[in-house]
Amino acid sequence: MSVRLDVPVLHGSFVRLEPLTMSHASDLARAAEEDRSSYGFTMVPRAAEVEAYLAAQFARESDGLTPFAQIRTRDGMAVGCTALWDPRTWPGRQDLRAIEVGWTWLAASAQGAGINVEAKLLLFTYAFEALGVTRVDLKTDARNERSRRAIERLGARFEGVLRSWSPSWAPGEAGMLRDSAMFSVVAAEWPSVKAALHARLANASTG
Repeated sequence: MSVRLDVPVLHGSFVRLEPLTMSHASDLARAAEEDRSSYGFTMVPRAAEVEAYLAAQFARESDGLTPFAQIRTRDGMAVGCTALWDPRTWPGRQDLRAIEVGWTWLAASAQGAGINVEAKLLLFTYAFEALGVTRVDLKTDARNERSRRAIERLGARFEGVLRSWSPSWAPGEAGMLRDSAMFSVVAAEWPSVKAALHARLANASTG
């Protein structure tokens, strides 16, 4: 049986992560129709598809998905989504040993504004310090160089490429599998990763 997480609202200076609900649909429909040029390998719905997309995310909760809306604090708008995913427990125990951060997208106007960095800081902090995991995973389409660079800048370590590992979201590849570039942060690395993310956010605030 999949682990069900009851995660509270996670508050930051640039972004607030709220449990995803249908009340976020209208904002997300607007967010998804901004410049879509960075979404070549990412599942981002069109405006007309947002309600179906949200319903699908809610259905995945029984498989271990904990989805969030990314709320831009300066205007209170939902500008994207993210999630905790694939929680894994220790053998014979109920406490968690690992979890993935994924299902992430942001409106073009919210990219490069500190929101992604702070959202990852909030999720990593919750995973390591509230859930007590020893590992956080991140993965992306192996062809998505932009996403791979962004994950590396978070302080996650590249572990390799798993071939035909995940469903592809690239146009024209429905029903196909992609190669996934795998990254992680482990508990021993978390203090230094946390300090580096705080430093990046401090620079974003003064910039």
